[in-house]
Amino acid sequence: MSAVALDVSAVRARFSALSRPLVFFDGPGGTQVPDEVVEAIAGYLRKSNANLGGPFETSRRSDLLVGEARRAAGAFLGCGAEEVVFGANMTTLNFALSRAIGRELSAGDEIVVTKLDHDGNVAPWLELAQDLGLRVQFAELRDDTTIDLDHLESLLSERTRVVAFPWASNAVGTLVDVARIRELAHKVGALAWVDAVHSAPHAPIDVAAAGVDVLLCSPYKFYGPHLGLAFARAELLERWRPYKVRPAPERPLGARFETGTLPHELLAGLVAAVAYVRSVGFEAIVPYERELGERFLAGLPDSCTLHGLPSMDGRVPTFCVTIRGLTPAMAAERLAERGFAVWHGNYYAVEVFEHLGLRDGGLRVGIVHYNTADEVDRLLEALQVL
Repeated sequence: MSAVALDVSAVRARFSALSRPLVFFDGPGGTQVPDEVVEAIAGYLRKSNANLGGPFETSRRSDLLVGEARRAAGAFLGCGAEEVVFGANMTTLNFALSRAIGRELSAGDEIVVTKLDHDGNVAPWLELAQDLGLRVQFAELRDDTTIDLDHLESLLSERTRVVAFPWASNAVGTLVDVARIRELAHKVGALAWVDAVHSAPHAPIDVAAAGVDVLLCSPYKFYGPHLGLAFARAELLERWRPYKVRPAPERPLGARFETGTLPHELLAGLVAAVAYVRSVGFEAIVPYERELGERFLAGLPDSCTLHGLPSMDGRVPTFCVTIRGLTPAMAAERLAERGFAVWHGNYYAVEVFEHLGLRDGGLRVGIVHYNTADEVDRLLEALQVL
């Protein structure tokens, strides 16, 4: 991917939300939304608001929108439109899809998860294990917060049915060797089941190239509305029996796993969000975010301890720090008083913070491509005097 210069002023002009004094480093919890996404949502409600399958204009427009949303999502993920599943959020979708595969599992079957995961890719398997008598095993982390792939491989057996893992950590920013874990999973006949929520705003996703079986993400993390999005291979969607009402459609395949009426206005926002990301381009986003991340790491005050990889190699620009003499909550409150939005706590990455020994979690700084070098410098100055 060739680097392209990013015009951050032009980017920011597309976000009315960024016109206020508050500086947004809270992207890992949900990014701000460009105006074209807001307008797409409002435009649907003004002109097309109806349920599907009717002979009248607004219903026909809604039918067309849902098809367009599936194609846009498929293009974003690198899959066919029929392999797209929409839901309320990643966690809800993961519970639904794990329940569907659960109909094929038996007592004694094994699931491998990792200690780098958000609990949205752990709890569904723990609950399913309670119901079915499955065994869930955790792949350990190394001291640098990368997954111990040797340990993960040692957990695999002929009883392993799913290996669930993140593409990137929402807590410490660590990237995962997706191809290697997929290879290990497939070697024992298990599914490679990926949580890509945190990688989606930072780098392109291509499920075909990655060779994974199931992948989930959240459009509200990549400049879209609150919605869940999943890919599953067509063969799996065809084979699994979903939990659904009897009159629900059987085609396209992904629709079999969608319960009730979809939030059509949010699908309109998704279409606009995918178009927005394409218009900026990951060839511009990736090097720009790396540059800002390097700037943050180089200027981190001595009072701050970084938990995670010390350079931008092998990570996205999401940083977990603790500050000498302050709890993460106290630090976040003081930064809020100074006009900075950051998160504190464990961000549902339960095992990561147990591994790090951080009972109160950490302070999370998340950089995305609408942030600026000046904002990073001002944050570093604020951290210096907390």
